[in-house]
Amino acid sequence: MIYRRDFLAAAALAAILSAVVLPPVHAQAATPSNQARPQVGIIGAGTVGGTLGAMLVQAGYPVMFSSRHPEELREMVQKLGKLASAGTPGEAARWGQIVLVAVPYGALPQLGQDLRAELRGKVVIDATNPFSGRDGAPARRAEQEGVGKVSAELLPGTRLVRAFNTMSTRTIASAAHRPGDPLAIPIAGDDADALAVTSQLIRDIGLEPVVTGGLETARTFQPGAPGWQAIGNAADLRKRLNLPAR
Repeated sequence: MIYRRDFLAAAALAAILSAVVLPPVHAQAATPSNQARPQVGIIGAGTVGGTLGAMLVQAGYPVMFSSRHPEELREMVQKLGKLASAGTPGEAARWGQIVLVAVPYGALPQLGQDLRAELRGKVVIDATNPFSGRDGAPARRAEQEGVGKVSAELLPGTRLVRAFNTMSTRTIASAAHRPGDPLAIPIAGDDADALAVTSQLIRDIGLEPVVTGGLETARTFQPGAPGWQAIGNAADLRKRLNLPAR
């Protein structure tokens, strides 16, 4: 499958995770420790999926990383602890109550076709970015029509939320649980419950969600838009995107 060929090798993923600077464990107190976290399956084991997965594990979320050869992820998941596991992309999609998609945008048509049944009805966090030079026709459509609209068509039947696409995950990881105002993460979606679930997940890893509106508003923070590479607190982001102040 096209999207599987884009996965990093297990050794490269382990190197990425070992380089990630995560906040201290005592910073996990955003949610009561006795409150069960939903299971998160991660499709795409590159920098984005690897970094966010490690942050979620530290925040108390069970996470399944995926690869064509999950046995090669054994050492990495052992280092992350008992909440981390590895599986194939199909297994991660079936297992996850939430599924984070972090693959090249050009892989979404194949992924949506291959995992359609597994993803149907689930909260799917789309952390992808369309770049026409790399991703071809799907990216050109997203650039012209809006990434939220096109992603929803490529991942049909999902409760889609756009998030985690505007800045590097190194920036996200280094700012998690920072003193003062949290780093703001713009998110967009048409399903209110999916937005609430994603917002809680973002808070649990020490960041602040800013809901821009429905999926059509995701174009305001796709590459080249005003919210792209916007690094600041919630008030800064709302001002930049002309959202009502809170």
